[in-house]
Amino acid sequence: MADTKELPKRSRYYSAMIDMQLLDKSVAYRHLNDTYIIFICPFDLYGLGRHIYTFDGRCREDPAIKINDGATRIFLNAKGTMDDVSAGLRAFLDYVAGQWRDDPFVRELENAVSEAKEDRRWRHEFMTLFMRDLENMEKGMEQGMGLAKEALRLSGQGVPPEKIAEKLDIPLEKVKWILE
Repeated sequence: MADTKELPKRSRYYSAMIDMQLLDKSVAYRHLNDTYIIFICPFDLYGLGRHIYTFDGRCREDPAIKINDGATRIFLNAKGTMDDVSAGLRAFLDYVAGQWRDDPFVRELENAVSEAKEDRRWRHEFMTLFMRDLENMEKGMEQGMGLAKEALRLSGQGVPPEKIAEKLDIPLEKVKWILE
C-alpha cells in the first residue's frame, strides 16, 4: 500500500460500504454488527513512530465520551519504533517490512504465502488482476494527461481557469495546479 495521503477518507468509505452491505432494507440499525477496518501500511501514516493508530469515535469536547457506533478503524505501521504492540503483532509487522522474526504466526504466514506462490490457479488470478490494475493505471494516466493538455490549450487561448474547470468538469484547484 502506498501513502496516497487519502487513507483516512478511504477508511471512512470502506466503513460505509460495509455498513450498507450488512444492513438489509427495513432492518433496525441495532442489528448492525461492529466493524473493523484495518490498513497494514509499510509507512507511518501519522509520523509519530507508533505501530498502531486506533480510531473509534470520541467526543471532541469530552474524550471520555465515546459514540459507541461500533465502527473502529485501525492503521498498522510496519515502520513503527515504539514499544506499543504485542510481540506477535510486532513480528508480523516486521515481516510486512521485510524483516524475518522467528514467530509461530509468521512461520504459518510464510508457509501460506509459499503455498499460494506454488498454486498455479492463484498465480494466474494474481497476474490477471495485476495486469488489469496496470491497464487501469495507464488509462487513468492517459485521461489525466488529456485533461491537462486540454486545460493548457484552453488557457493558451485566454480562457479563464473558472471556465476551464467548468468545461472539463474538474475542480478549479486542479485546473490551477495544472496551470502553475
